[in-house]
Amino acid sequence: MKSTVRQKRRLLFISLTIIMLLVSLVSSVSKDIAQIYKNRKETARLSTKYENLLSEQKKLSSEVAKMQDPEYVVRYAKEKYLYSTDNEIIIRFD
Repeated sequence: MKSTVRQKRRLLFISLTIIMLLVSLVSSVSKDIAQIYKNRKETARLSTKYENLLSEQKKLSSEVAKMQDPEYVVRYAKEKYLYSTDNEIIIRFD
């Protein structure tokens, strides 16, 4: 049987519609894949930052615990800020 012009147009329309749907689907999937990749990189960056902050928190917590000891505070003030008590002479060596 011969295809009529009408059948050819219908087939062309259906083919173009399917192609447009496939292009739209591939475009959408590629955008999602790009977003997933971006999110994974961001997650890795934030995880590293989180680990660094946890380490800093431990160090600061340790420092706070040490500052509860009056002897440590006195020694820290003498070393860091060159404070002295009466009858003490501070000599600093570089």
